[in-house]
Amino acid sequence: MIKIKFKIIHMIFVCAIVLMSCEDYVEIDAPNNKIISASVFEDDETAISAVTGIYNELFNANFSNGYISSVTVLAGMSSDIFQMRSATDNRYGPFNQNEISPSKSPDASANYNLWSSAYNIIYMANSVLEGLEKSLAVSEDVRTMLMGQALFVRSFTYFYLTNLYGDVPLILSTDYRQNARADRHPQANILEQIEVDLELSLALLKGVEDYADSERIHVNYFVVLALSARLNLYLENWEKAEEYSSVLIGQVTRYEILEDLDKVFLANSKEAIWQLSPIGRGNILTYTWEGYVFRGNNSSPFQLSENFVAAMEEIDKRLSHWMGHNSSKNFQYPYKYKDRTSIDNISEYSMVLRLAEQYLIRAEARAMQNKLQGAISDIDVIRKRAGIDLIADIDPGIHRETLLDLILVERKKELFAEWGHRWLDLKRSGTVSAVLGPIKQLWQDTDALFPIPGEEREKNSNLTQNEGY
Repeated sequence: MIKIKFKIIHMIFVCAIVLMSCEDYVEIDAPNNKIISASVFEDDETAISAVTGIYNELFNANFSNGYISSVTVLAGMSSDIFQMRSATDNRYGPFNQNEISPSKSPDASANYNLWSSAYNIIYMANSVLEGLEKSLAVSEDVRTMLMGQALFVRSFTYFYLTNLYGDVPLILSTDYRQNARADRHPQANILEQIEVDLELSLALLKGVEDYADSERIHVNYFVVLALSARLNLYLENWEKAEEYSSVLIGQVTRYEILEDLDKVFLANSKEAIWQLSPIGRGNILTYTWEGYVFRGNNSSPFQLSENFVAAMEEIDKRLSHWMGHNSSKNFQYPYKYKDRTSIDNISEYSMVLRLAEQYLIRAEARAMQNKLQGAISDIDVIRKRAGIDLIADIDPGIHRETLLDLILVERKKELFAEWGHRWLDLKRSGTVSAVLGPIKQLWQDTDALFPIPGEEREKNSNLTQNEGY
C-alpha cells in the first residue's frame, strides 16, 4: 500500500512538471519527457493514475472547465445565447461583439487561456500514448484501455480547437523542439486525424462498455461512440451519424432521458454519457465551475439573451427549471447546475456528453436522409420532456426544410450554455452571418473564427493569423 501511494504521489509530481512546462513548448526540458516515459508507466497502477490526471486536468483546464475562459462561456458569448450586462465590459464584451483582439488585452488573455490549455491537454494525452507504447511493464489489457482513452481525449480536444480556430497545429508527439515551430494544418487534415483517432479508440475500447466504479467520468466505448456520432453529423455523414446515435439510444438499461429536468446534471445521472468530476479540483470545494460562473448574482457580467428567453414558450419546462431569474436586477441566467458553493459534498458533475444530444443528432441525420417520421419521433422525445406540443400532433406533414430549421432551434433550447453548441451549430449550418449579422452591429463573416493568440505567434513565427485579424 505504501508503495502504491508513493507511485501516485510521484505521478502527481510528474503531472505538475508537465503542467508548468507545456504552456510554452520551447521551455520544456528534455529530461521531463524521460521521466514521463520511464517512471510513470512502471505498472498498471501508475499508468491508470496518469490517465486519471488527465481527467482531473480536464475539470481544471480553461478550455474545458466551464469557467470564464472555457468553450462554454466564450462560445456562448460569441453566439446569440448570452448578452453583456455592461456595455463597457472588456473581458467578455469583445466576444459578445465578435471583436476579439489577437494581441495582449483582457479578452485576448481569455482567448490565449483557452488555446494554451487545450494544447496542454493534448500534450498530456501524447505523453500517455508515448509512455504506454514504450512501457514493458503495463499489462496488455490496461495498455489497450488507456490508449483508447488517451486517443479519445486528444480527438475531443482537437474537435473544439479546429471548430473554434479553423486551421491549427497538429501536435502528435511530445517533441518540444518540433512542437515549438509547428505550423497550422488545414482543417480537413485535423478532422481526418480526429476521425482516425476516434476509430482507433473505438477499436481499443470495444469491450469496455461499463464505467469504472460506476463513475461516468471515465471514457468507455459509448463515450467514444457519442463523439463519433457528433463528428459524423458535422462531416455530413448522415448514415454513420444515425447508426452511432442509434446504438447509444438503444442502450436503454444504461442511458435514458430523465423526465425530471432537475436531475439531469446530477453526478452519474442516467442521461449522462460523459461527465467531469469536481474531485479533479483537488480540494474541499465540490461545486462545478458552471454552477459557480452562472450564479446569476448582481455582479454577474452576463445574462441569457433577452431574445433567447423571449423565444421560449411559457409552458416549456426548460424555462422554469433550467433558467433562473435575478429579481433585483431583472435578468435571466442559466440554472442547469443548482450547486454553486458546496464544500466536501459532491452532488453534480460537469456534463460533457448526454443522451439528449444523441436524439437531436439522429433527428437531423434522419431528416437529411428524408426519414421524416423517424426524425419527428426523435425531436418529439425532447419536446415531450420539455412539456411542449409534439410535432406529430401539430404538424405531422411538416416539410423537410421546416423540420431541419426546427431541429436547430430545438438544439438551441436544449443545449444552451453547454459546450458552445449554438456557436458551432450556426457555423456548420452556414447560418452564422444570417443570424448574428442583424443583431450584432460589428459582425463580419470572418468573425466566425477566433483569432490565433498573439502570444503564440510571438513564440512561433510559423503560425499564421486568421483572416480579419
